[in-house]
Amino acid sequence: MEDILNIALIQANLLWENTQGNLNYFDTKIERISSDINVVILPEMFSTGFSMNPENTSETMEGISVTWMKETAIKKQLAVVGSLIIKERDTYYNRLVFAHPNGEIHTYDKRHLFTYGGEDKVYSSGNERLIVDYKGWKICPMICYDLRFPVWSRNSDEYDILIFVANWPKPRISAWDTLLKARAIENMCYTIGVNRVGVDGNNLEYIGHSQAVDMLGEEMTPNSIEDEAVLEVALNKSKLCENRNRFRFLNDKDSFSIE
Repeated sequence: MEDILNIALIQANLLWENTQGNLNYFDTKIERISSDINVVILPEMFSTGFSMNPENTSETMEGISVTWMKETAIKKQLAVVGSLIIKERDTYYNRLVFAHPNGEIHTYDKRHLFTYGGEDKVYSSGNERLIVDYKGWKICPMICYDLRFPVWSRNSDEYDILIFVANWPKPRISAWDTLLKARAIENMCYTIGVNRVGVDGNNLEYIGHSQAVDMLGEEMTPNSIEDEAVLEVALNKSKLCENRNRFRFLNDKDSFSIE
């Protein structure tokens, strides 16, 4: 078990529906991160931007982007996390991939599709939550709109870190800031949000605010950076356990089931 887990959050200005260009961009960024980084987190649909054109932008799990994630994880000996557009048979998914340093991968299909943006019209929803065991840490990765649904992310002492990768636009950025803190506090966990910046092919503007929040809702990184940035943060397992054992908030949670 690693008591300290070092995370890099890459807040990127994604190139619209330009997979190779985005992979080249992230190669450059990852080459510059600290040598002790254990996990690199990319935004939602990191290879294309938030595209509703899966016919032209989707890949298979054997495609260029997943292959790049696995090869990068192996080469740099760290985990790479991000979502992209995946096609399986005749169905499209907004799928998060967690690539381990040994080449193993875990996946999560976005549960809550953004109906306001028409995501539900072209993508299929997932129905299983993912908990990844990595270096003795339990990690629960989710995607953008999932952030608005606290029941889906409710912690029953199953995980230590909650991750949200996103394309969360400027007009609703205050909700992003508020909900990341809320998820951290109510679930007594580290919560990390990685958003993009720039303007996409639909002329939507994004201003980042990628950030890490601890189990008490305290900011661990600057939370209002609006340009391209790589934020590095160290998560402390002993501090997490100490606060959970002291306050024991999770012991008083309500019991319920999700359908």
